[in-house]
Amino acid sequence: MSDEHAYRVSAWWTSGRTGLAKSDSAPNAIHFTAPMEFGGLEGRWTPEELLLAALAGCYTTTVRSVASAAHFDFTDLQVEASGTIRRADSGYCFTEIVIRPNLKISSSDQRERALEVLNKSEKLCLVSRAIGATLKFEPQLEIVRVVSS
Repeated sequence: MSDEHAYRVSAWWTSGRTGLAKSDSAPNAIHFTAPMEFGGLEGRWTPEELLLAALAGCYTTTVRSVASAAHFDFTDLQVEASGTIRRADSGYCFTEIVIRPNLKISSSDQRERALEVLNKSEKLCLVSRAIGATLKFEPQLEIVRVVSS
């Protein structure tokens, strides 16, 4: 695997307060708009939501990779990312972003290893390391009894 990888996304306005974003690696474009609070349209992604989706998606893939390397199996993973923006002297900015992974494991014996996987993933998530805003990390574990057939 190479030590360097490049990615490219193009975005353009289509009309009014809407636009399209397209990646070199995906066949479908994403329709986006400004947030409703800033005159955007309902039913479209906003750049703010796309940033949060990038964080949640990156963290999800990082957990999968870290767990795989550690030979750690889990039942399910859901990652929620939420953010707050506030007006500052320089304009609006994210003042807080919270990442809440909910990792489901099959027994309480896995708790310590599960937390290790989550904490290592927090440090390795590429997108979160690229963000200038303060990130809060609130991991949750859920023990799910696996019913065998």
